Amino acid sequence: EAAQSRYLNYALSVITARALPDVRDGLKPVQRRILYTMWQQNLTADTKHRKCAKVVGDVMGSFHPHGDAALYETLVRMAQPFSLRYPLVDGSGNFGSLDGDSAAAMRYTECRLARISDEMLTEIEQETVPFRPNYDGTKTEPVVLPARLPNLLINGATGIAVGMATNIPPHNLGEVCTALIKLLDNEDISTSQLCRYIKGPDFPTGGQILNSQEELKEIYKTGSGSIRLRGTWDIGPETRSTKTIYVESVPYTVNKAQLVERIAEVVISRKLPPLLDVKDLSTEDVRIAIEMKKDADEKMVMAYLFRHTPLQINFAVNLTCLIPT
Repeated sequence: EAAQSRYLNYALSVITARALPDVRDGLKPVQRRILYTMWQQNLTADTKHRKCAKVVGDVMGSFHPHGDAALYETLVRMAQPFSLRYPLVDGSGNFGSLDGDSAAAMRYTECRLARISDEMLTEIEQETVPFRPNYDGTKTEPVVLPARLPNLLINGATGIAVGMATNIPPHNLGEVCTALIKLLDNEDISTSQLCRYIKGPDFPTGGQILNSQEELKEIYKTGSGSIRLRGTWDIGPETRSTKTIYVESVPYTVNKAQLVERIAEVVISRKLPPLLDVKDLSTEDVRIAIEMKKDADEKMVMAYLFRHTPLQINFAVNLTCLIPT
């Protein structure tokens, strides 16, 4: 009995106070506390950046009595344009890359709220949301932010709790807002009608979704399913003996450096004879050059790479979030 009641307590606290986002603002408690602390410090989009260490210290001291490393990781993710479709934090300095490089230490990097975060926090002083005491009862924190953005859908969420998990893909802000207006006009609108306005997920790293409209409708209807996502490519220049293909986007959550490594393994092991070389020429934009023999069929080569490397992935959708009772 003791084990049962204690494990249940633990499971509930992980579900509600850690891993799953609230349907109203689409944030987990740690993200909400970071944004609220930055708002309190007047770190808005038109002020000077401030050291991340200062923000993390204040969040830890006032609202979130957990490790500083976990807090900083959360803050970094909210500033990465390849992690969030609409980043909520505007970072200055090294905030990591698509190759899986980690951000610089928090004593070097600086941050402030992104312009779009104003829409998450404005009106918070006007008694629009309930507040509760913080962990030591010295301050109060918002239970939920007065979000004027459909943040849960536009930025998505990912989290593993106890007995349940969530994996919500990001969506396009314009599409979601159009669907919301239709929903305001007619509360009884069906899922399939809403799918006319929200065509499907909109990933920050681009890519091509292979699911049919019907499959996507089914995913939105049931709340779970799998999205097949692949990188996009284009034909590059030809020489006398070779031709090149440029991969111009990689699937969401895929580490670009590891992807290039996997393609290089195929080249070295000679599993695909027409394939000669692979180079990463990326700058701000993704650009992976794949060199092959002149007489090779590029569609066949790409089909092989889609099948045997992370150039094509399955994104498991699981639309789970907390709904206030």
